[in-house]
Amino acid sequence: MQPPIPQHRSADRIGVLLVNLGTPDAPQAGAIRRYLRSFLWDPRVVEIPRPIWWLILNLVILPLRPRKLVHSYASIWTAQGSPLLSIGRQLQHALQHALQQRLGESAAVELAMRYGSPGIDTGIAALRERGADKLLVLPLYPQYSATTTASVFDAVYDNLREQRWPPELRTINSYHDRPDYIEALAASVRQHWDTHGRGDLLMMSFHSIPLRCLELGDPYYCHCRKTARLLAEALSLEPEQYRVSFQSRVGRAKWLQPYTDKTVVELAHDGVRKLDVICPGFAADCLETLEEIALRYAQDFQQAGGQQLRYIPALNDQPAHVDALLGLIQQHLQGWSGDAASATDVGFRDAQAAAAVPVLYA
Repeated sequence: MQPPIPQHRSADRIGVLLVNLGTPDAPQAGAIRRYLRSFLWDPRVVEIPRPIWWLILNLVILPLRPRKLVHSYASIWTAQGSPLLSIGRQLQHALQHALQQRLGESAAVELAMRYGSPGIDTGIAALRERGADKLLVLPLYPQYSATTTASVFDAVYDNLREQRWPPELRTINSYHDRPDYIEALAASVRQHWDTHGRGDLLMMSFHSIPLRCLELGDPYYCHCRKTARLLAEALSLEPEQYRVSFQSRVGRAKWLQPYTDKTVVELAHDGVRKLDVICPGFAADCLETLEEIALRYAQDFQQAGGQQLRYIPALNDQPAHVDALLGLIQQHLQGWSGDAASATDVGFRDAQAAAAVPVLYA
């Protein structure tokens, strides 16, 4: 007796996988330890020989660090859980709705985390269950780094390597200089100024990475500087009206500078009283923005003599952010065969707009 013939996919469907860094499942030491173990053991994140790093991680960091982070995570936790995850879900649903309006039922969007839950394996499996045979991976890191974006791709490739019939695959490396992303950032700053008044100076704080990454050819620093320059131009800022800095460094090695924590203190000492801070590298608010910037560095700024540090929220699920990501997705779906790719030229309003893309985003 012959085994039953499996039911194969019969229609083209686009699957979009949004990926962010990750979060513990709860603001508790055990959950934080599991998250850190997964995150810090990634060789893309920490490029130290494995035997040496295993000792440091398991004998020093994991026994001590999680307990120190419990208060930090608890200070930002909400009734919906982790802000990064809950905001990610909202963004996923908004993009799903927008894509369905453009492509109909031939598009599916899922959210995954590089570390923690829901994992990349879970996200790909969910898209497969929804009939996706084409996979577009969008890491929610506007500026490319091997420590973040490449790590996402590693996990995706590892998953597809195990599949009998993997989907067609496309990946998005970065969107640090897209005009619609820059304008979304600029609009959020203008809205903040309209509501709260304009501060003495605008700080653009990006997550830092070890300086060695730049020396080895990582483009992240250059991407951050370009984002900052374009945002300053969109806001018509003179060089003395804004600063670029880098936050969240750990350890004793040199990281990208200037450091945000030191810079906010220096600015307070220099007479800056109201400091506006935006974090253009974070697509969704998380520990690094809500606790590190909005709470801890705000306190440091006041203790150094400043009056107020006002954090400008990440783009999160704002309509301008959804539109910018939708345009990015549509650009990368161009030319993909099947019904989904042919719908209204993959969502572009007219041929002239589609023809302008290589010029706008080169």
